[in-house]
Amino acid sequence: MPGAITDVAGILVGHATDRRRPTGCTVVLAEGGATAGVDVRGAAPGTRETTLLDPAHLVDRVDAVLLTGGSAFGLAAADGVMRWLAERGRGFPAGGVRVPIVPAAVLFDLGMGDPAIFPDAAAGHAACAAASAAPPEEGSVGAGAGATVGKLFGLSRAMKGGIGTAAIRVDGVTVGALVAVNAVGDVLGPDGRVLAGARAAPDGLQPVDAVAALLAGARPEVPPAANTTIGVVATDARLDKAQCTHLARVAQDGIARAIRPAHSLWDGDTLFALSTGRAEGSPDLMRLGIMAAAAVEEAIRRAVLAAQPVAGPGVPVLPTASLLRAGPGSWCPK
Repeated sequence: MPGAITDVAGILVGHATDRRRPTGCTVVLAEGGATAGVDVRGAAPGTRETTLLDPAHLVDRVDAVLLTGGSAFGLAAADGVMRWLAERGRGFPAGGVRVPIVPAAVLFDLGMGDPAIFPDAAAGHAACAAASAAPPEEGSVGAGAGATVGKLFGLSRAMKGGIGTAAIRVDGVTVGALVAVNAVGDVLGPDGRVLAGARAAPDGLQPVDAVAALLAGARPEVPPAANTTIGVVATDARLDKAQCTHLARVAQDGIARAIRPAHSLWDGDTLFALSTGRAEGSPDLMRLGIMAAAAVEEAIRRAVLAAQPVAGPGVPVLPTASLLRAGPGSWCPK
């Protein structure tokens, strides 16, 4: 499935990556604003401004969505996104001022190097300044810089995660997805085989089917609060808040198909849905949901396939999906 979330008219994406350790943030800007919804799964979410997306609440449009590393500390990057938008006079009109609306979600990457380094307001501002309608870079950048996957048996047996994007167009309507993949579970290919996930040993590339191992009696050794897959689904179809909320909910099927296990006790999987309303038609919501789930599923796979090795003080040396596909002898940990 080719394409990117920026194939949706009115959507821009920018990354800010901190190379002092692998972390960063990614902003999805909606030119002219977008109707939005959200769906949160798992038991360990980290979010900001999600309550206002309830269809019963007043604000019906957002200016941007932030995906960020740094756990709850990384939510500070949303301040920089708000500042960038305010400098351009964008936001919800309130008493003679405009207040930018920027929902956000975080993933936990503090185990990758110095935990005192995390995305801040300057990073959020920089991500906005870098935003464009070009296909965004994938892999170990932005919110995916410090992402890891396959942590059911500890970080030492995990692999590198990342951020990926995909899009699908049907009958003149486009649905795109951008997903930062930091799952506790394995990422599976369309054939059900592990693309990136838990390994049999810290110094090897032999994958382990984590779910099968658990069902056979293996005990998980999950690093506490070290996970979560977060993303944005966008469409140019015309949707209201309730429909966007439904789209975000159905799009979670893509996470469940590409990651196993998904929505766990240690994940805070969160998907936002945006509608720019720029398409001529509005197909039925069932078709849009199928498109959204398919885009999320593909974006997750592209995230790990594009992941690159990262390094730095205190950063675990983890293999990437590309090395796993290359076979034995392709990786030697140091």
